[in-house]
This record gives sequence, structure tokens and C-alpha cells, in this order.
Amino acid sequence: MGIVEVSGVAFTTFQLSKAAYRWWQAYEQGQLVDATPLTWAQFSEMFLREFVLLPDAWRTEFEKLRQGTMLLSEYALRLSELSRHAPALVSIVRERVHKFIKGLSYGLRFSRARELETDTLFQ
Repeated sequence: MGIVEVSGVAFTTFQLSKAAYRWWQAYEQGQLVDATPLTWAQFSEMFLREFVLLPDAWRTEFEKLRQGTMLLSEYALRLSELSRHAPALVSIVRERVHKFIKGLSYGLRFSRARELETDTLFQ
């Protein structure tokens, strides 16, 4: 057996951070104490399903994102986070501004519509 099969999961999970680290902690906490350790193939499949195939879901969430009950700053932050997963949808600043305004609550959207006409920056 090669080093990946023997130590790959331990070495890789040691280097995880942020969302991936929290995902791995949740997985480990859900396992029985005497559970058989994951093989590299099992870990790889789980990781890819969680973090590589998921961007389609993020893109869908981005497309459906609306301010709703979020504060304006929360909405702007969420839009920025999700836009990383849908770069083709907001490849230029004007598209990003348009998406931002389109998702605002009605009152704010109406008062900010002029930004689309004046090419105001997203920030």
C-alpha cells in the first residue's frame, strides 16, 4: 500500500480549514468510536461531493438570492460570497450592480435603479 492509502486521509484532514475543517469535524463527531477509518477513495468521494460538485447549488442559490429580511450589508456580503461560484453571471461590474439591485427589497430597488443608468460601482 502506498502512503496515500495509509496516511492520505489523516494528512489531508490535518490541513483543512474553514468550512472544510468544520465539515470534517462534524463527520468525525458523527462516527462511532470503534468505526473503521475511511479509505482514501471513500474520503475523496465524500470531499468531492461536498466541495466540488456543490458549486452548482451555490450558483442556483446565487441566481435566486434576494435581500428579503437580511440587512443590506448581509445581503451584499452574501452576494459577494456566492458570486465567486457564478463568475460567468457577473463577469463585469455592470452585471454585478444589476444583480445586486435586482435582489434588493422593493423600496431600495426602486431608489437604487439609477445606479444602473450611471454605471455606479457595485461597492
